[in-house]
Amino acid sequence: MKKPAITQVPINETIANRWSGRAYDAGKSVSHVQIITLLEAARWAPSCFGDQPWRFIVWDKYADAAAWQKAFDCLVPGNQDWVKDAPLLMLVCADSLFNHNQTPNRWAQYDTGAAAENLCLQASSMGLMAHQMGGFNADKTRENFAIPAQFTPMAMLCVGYAADITTLEGDILNRETATRSRRPLSELFFAESWGQPIE
Repeated sequence: MKKPAITQVPINETIANRWSGRAYDAGKSVSHVQIITLLEAARWAPSCFGDQPWRFIVWDKYADAAAWQKAFDCLVPGNQDWVKDAPLLMLVCADSLFNHNQTPNRWAQYDTGAAAENLCLQASSMGLMAHQMGGFNADKTRENFAIPAQFTPMAMLCVGYAADITTLEGDILNRETATRSRRPLSELFFAESWGQPIE
């Protein structure tokens, strides 16, 4: 199933085709080379001072099902309902301090988001689907995986191959088949001053 973005003018095809689907093929793994490719895409995101404040923990169901399950158990039930078929889970964390001088890095979370989006776009370009999630227990991930206090768990994401939407049902199916939408440019982007819509 493809749900390309509907835009006023054409945009890059990879960006237009990226979307956060929920139907994953439980029978298809993501290879180690593919995983490293995704992580390389994240690694080359821009960051303040080139500090690279992001840290990713990766769980591959096909390589270590018990570790994957431990990560899966950190998700809220609503996400578990559909993530169960995704072969890869990741936790994205942001370093609160600059590496070069150990002072607070107020741009760390912004930069970490850029790394995560790089990974999602790379996944889309490879025929994979990535879905980022805020619905997880950050304290549980910190405890389960010994995450230092200096790092903030930002999001979990799953990656895998898309399956036919007939594998979904109920509310999940409704969300999957709903029309993609975004607020209009005029509400989000301004020209010269706040609230003055760009044309």
